[in-house]
Amino acid sequence: MPSDSAAAETVGEFDYVIVGAGTAGCVLANRLSQDPSRSVLLLEAGGSDDWIWFKVPVGYLYCMGDPRADWGFRTEAEPGLNGRVLGYPRGRVLGGCSSINGMLYLRGQSADYDHWRQLGNPGWGWDDVLPYFKKSEDYALGADEMHGAGGEWRVETQRLKWDVLEAFKAAAVEAGLPETDDFNRGDNEGVGYFKVNQKGGWRWSAATGFLRPAMKRPNLTVMTHAQAERLTFEGARCTGVEFRHGKEADAPLKRAAARGEVILASGAIGSPHLLQLSGVGPGALLQDHRIETRVDLPGVGANLQDHLQIRCAYKVTGVPTLNTTSATLLGKAKIALEYVLKRSGPMSMAPSQLAAFARSGPDVATPDLEYHVQPLTLEAFGEPLHPFDAFTASVCHLRPESRGRVSLKSPDPRAHPAIAPNYLSTEGDRRVAAAAIRLTRRIVAQAPLARYRPEEFKPGPQWETDAELAEAAGRVASTIFHPVGTCRMGPDPASVVDPELRVRGVEGLRVVDASIMPTITSGNTNSPTVMIAEKAADLIKAAARAGARAA
Repeated sequence: MPSDSAAAETVGEFDYVIVGAGTAGCVLANRLSQDPSRSVLLLEAGGSDDWIWFKVPVGYLYCMGDPRADWGFRTEAEPGLNGRVLGYPRGRVLGGCSSINGMLYLRGQSADYDHWRQLGNPGWGWDDVLPYFKKSEDYALGADEMHGAGGEWRVETQRLKWDVLEAFKAAAVEAGLPETDDFNRGDNEGVGYFKVNQKGGWRWSAATGFLRPAMKRPNLTVMTHAQAERLTFEGARCTGVEFRHGKEADAPLKRAAARGEVILASGAIGSPHLLQLSGVGPGALLQDHRIETRVDLPGVGANLQDHLQIRCAYKVTGVPTLNTTSATLLGKAKIALEYVLKRSGPMSMAPSQLAAFARSGPDVATPDLEYHVQPLTLEAFGEPLHPFDAFTASVCHLRPESRGRVSLKSPDPRAHPAIAPNYLSTEGDRRVAAAAIRLTRRIVAQAPLARYRPEEFKPGPQWETDAELAEAAGRVASTIFHPVGTCRMGPDPASVVDPELRVRGVEGLRVVDASIMPTITSGNTNSPTVMIAEKAADLIKAAARAGARAA
C-alpha cells in the first residue's frame, strides 16, 4: 500500500511517543510524565472508556465483540481445535484489555521470572520484579512483605459466594489441593477465590488507576481514535509515528516526532503487526507484501503463546447456579437491585470466581494447571445460559509447549493480521490436556460435590483414553485471551528486544507489553504487564539520565 507520508500533518515533537493506551501504555504515560520537563504523547486507536459497561464488572459480556471496545480479531483455522476459528478479543479503548478483561489479579509464579533470568535476561528474576508488583499495588488487605498498599492498581476480594463453588473448593481439598487465600506470593498451588482489580464493586482498569490522574498534567497529551500505521525512521533511528486520526477510513494522516524514544505498547498482536508494517520483521514476509525491509528480524510475530482453556461442564441437582437464578425477570431484577444497593452479587462478578492451581502429574515441579470455576454454563461465550443448573470448571495448561505466530496479511494497516496460535500442536500439550480432564473428574467425584449428583456434559463421559481426551479437548477448548511472546526478550540475536526492551537493530525504539515475555507466566497476564511497564519506565528514565550526562 503506497504511503502518503508527504501529506502527513505534524502534530508536534515529544520526548516520548507511546503507541497504545492499554495496560502498559497507561502505566508508561503515568510514570514518564511524572517529570514535568519531559513531554509525552499517548496514541490510542480506540475511544474513551466512558461507557457504563467499562465500569460495571459484568460489562465484559457487552464489551467483547463490540467495536467500540474490541478490535474484533479472529484466529486462523486451528488444526488442533478441529479446524475451528476462535474470536480473539483485544481491548480497543483507553485501558485496553484492562477495560474489558476478567479483572483477575494474578502475578504468576516466582519460578516464571527466575526462568526468564536463567534465559539470559538479568534484572527479570522474581526478586527483581517483586518490588515492581508491590510499587503499583493497592492491596485492600494491607501491605506486607509480598504486597503493597497505596499504589494505583487496586486489588480487592470478591463480593459474592456460591454454594456450588464452596462445594468445588471442598472437593478440591479432598482431592489433595491445599486451601489458600492468596495466589500471589510466588507459589500459587491451592484452591481459593481470585482477587480482583475492582474498587467497591466497580471495575478498576489501568485507565482508571494510572491514566486518569496523569491526564491532569500539562506535559501529557492523549489522542484517541489515533491508529498508528507505521513508524518513521532516519537511518537506523526510529524518529516517530504516522497515524490516522479520526473514526473514518479516510481520516487524515498525521505524524508525531520523538526526541527521545518511541515505545510500542500495543500488545502481543498490535506491536509485532506495527513493526512488520514498518519494515521490521521477517524479510521474506515483508517482501511478499512489498514492504521495504529495514531490519530483518525473523522473531517479530513468532513465539506466540496463549492459555487454552478446556471447558468442562457439569449439570447439578439441589444447588442453585446462575443458569436458573437469572432465568426469570424477577431473578434479573433481584440481581440488578443487589448491585444497585450493595455493589455485590452477579453484576459484580468477574467471569471466574473460584481458582485452583494444580499439577498435571507428579513429575511437574510447580503447578501447570489453572482452574477457572464458574456457577454457570453456556455453549459458547456470548450465547445464553443453559436452562438447567450447572457449573463450569475450565482448566488451562499454564506453560504450553505450542508456539504460534502473528503475521501481516496485507500492507494495508487497517487489515487485521493473521493470528495462528497453533494450539495443542505438541504431544506434551495433548498429554497435559488429557491429564487436566482426568483431574477435573477426580475432583468432581469427591463427596462435597458428589452429593449434588454432577453429570458431565462437556466434554462428556464417553471420552476415556488419552487420545480420546486430547481430541475432546480440541472440540471444547477455547482461548482465555492471554497472548504473549511475539516480540520476545532475550540476549540472543534471534530475540526481538534485549533485556532493556530495546528493539534489535533500531535506535530509539522499545516494546513494552506482554509481547516481550520469553515464556508465558503461570497465570493471568494482565498484572504481569503492569509490572513490565513499571520496570520499563525505570529503564527508560535511566537511559535518559545517562544520555544527559553523556551530552
